[in-house]
Amino acid sequence: MSTDFDKPELRRALRARRHALSPQLRERAADALAANATALRVWQLARRIGFYLSNDSEIDPMPLMARARSRGKCCYLPVLSRINGDRLWFAPLQHDTPMRANRFGIPEPCVSARELVRAAALDLILMPLVGFDADGNRLGMGGGFYDRSLDFLRGRRFWRKPHLVGLAYDFQRVDALPVNDWDVPLMSIVTDRHTYITAQP
Repeated sequence: MSTDFDKPELRRALRARRHALSPQLRERAADALAANATALRVWQLARRIGFYLSNDSEIDPMPLMARARSRGKCCYLPVLSRINGDRLWFAPLQHDTPMRANRFGIPEPCVSARELVRAAALDLILMPLVGFDADGNRLGMGGGFYDRSLDFLRGRRFWRKPHLVGLAYDFQRVDALPVNDWDVPLMSIVTDRHTYITAQP
């Protein structure tokens, strides 16, 4: 998809395409994405992985989470900080972990504060997005939660972890996105059709 560039309009257009997908197409895309993601070496080596719960017709990472659990990997979900509500912490997720909705209506694990970890503690973070480009730039929903939570990586050229991977439908790829000073690029993007390995930060 080409852009000229209007972020709000691009968000609306890409979200509309997601919403238009049938449940059957969404399910097939999620399964295809899981197959592509498990071929990534960084996924195979990762022990602690940050996932997300699909919202607003985002591609569903649950088939990939099922594969992670079957291989003994530790799965985490983002939780809005109760002290500083503009950043994310990550909570371990078990089959019986109680959940509660955050202020946006998105379910989060209901765990004690001592169980929460920062993004830096994870090997791999799988991130939702609205759009992406070939350079690993990510267009989110506009809240900036991931950008603020990953600000410790800003300005670095190389880092070992967490590895940042965007998950998307392939049609969410655009020609180019503008880059802001606070943006942290993705290292890879996995879609239902392809895996894009971007230039390392």
